[in-house]
Amino acid sequence: IALIALLTWSNTRGLEVGKIIQNTFTTAKTAALAAVVVIGLCLGWNANSAALRSDWWNSWANGWSPQTAQPGFAFVGGLALALLFGRSMVGPLFAQTAWTNVTFVGSEVRDPGKNLVRALVGGCGIVVVLYLLANIAYLAVLPFPEIQHAPHNRVAVAMMKAVFGQPGAMCMAAAIMISTFGCNNGLILSGARVYYAMARDRLFFQKVATTNRFHVPAAALVAQAIWTAFLALPRTVTINAATHEMTYGNVYNQLLEYIVSADLVFYVLMIAALMILRRKRPDEYRPYRTWGYPFVPIISIVLAGLLIVDLAFLAPATSGIGMLIVLSGVPVYFFWRKGATA
Repeated sequence: IALIALLTWSNTRGLEVGKIIQNTFTTAKTAALAAVVVIGLCLGWNANSAALRSDWWNSWANGWSPQTAQPGFAFVGGLALALLFGRSMVGPLFAQTAWTNVTFVGSEVRDPGKNLVRALVGGCGIVVVLYLLANIAYLAVLPFPEIQHAPHNRVAVAMMKAVFGQPGAMCMAAAIMISTFGCNNGLILSGARVYYAMARDRLFFQKVATTNRFHVPAAALVAQAIWTAFLALPRTVTINAATHEMTYGNVYNQLLEYIVSADLVFYVLMIAALMILRRKRPDEYRPYRTWGYPFVPIISIVLAGLLIVDLAFLAPATSGIGMLIVLSGVPVYFFWRKGATA
């Protein structure tokens, strides 16, 4: 919450300040990830690593089972693999989940017709390449059991510790902090523009539609910070039936699950809106192409819908929070829209 407050204040000082912070930490975390890949592939090869096993492709032969991945899981075989594959996509999806955020600052970008497309394609491409290479590095260094049971799912920390010992783990922890700092700044910088646009359309408090002397939506940034701090507080509570001991869930993992669930809902709505607008307004000027239309949008909607159902089934407590957050906006939207039309 303190980090949210600090970055929010920094972004109220002007877009240039936010841009400098973002570029600095994006460069730092990209360099850190590249270093992890190089270290893993050049210095960390291990004779017992997952990549060197002849049955590396067979999850069951390497100690994986549906019940270890999801305690109490009743399904087996291919269905279990398909269901749990959906939940395992939370991490990769979160790595890409802010890809739309660059469009939020489109009105402040020079030549958005070209630069937004470059940013979207280039940014997503870099993330995919780094994500895949990092996973290859993990497989080159660590045996399957160490990947499966990495403390708090921090496989990168386990890899660096295997190569350099405790100093390596500390360096990776510092890199994760840098990455988190940069990620938060990017979300804060871009997300506030949504509140600002809503207020300009008379769907939020009119104060939020104003800018400060640095020409940034400071009120929107503050409103966003308050809401973000609230979202960072809840965590699930589990009570052991035998011992009646109370345990708390991992806030970071839970945030991923309910954020990704909510994001998937919005992706479905956005893609569906694209198809509806193309049908209702066929003559509208469209500066951006939709490659593979209508097949790519339809496939995207189906896959996202399946993941939403999968997460609701496997993680009802956390994904349910995400769904409730989305649904809570429906009456609020109609309330503001009624006031705007009046």
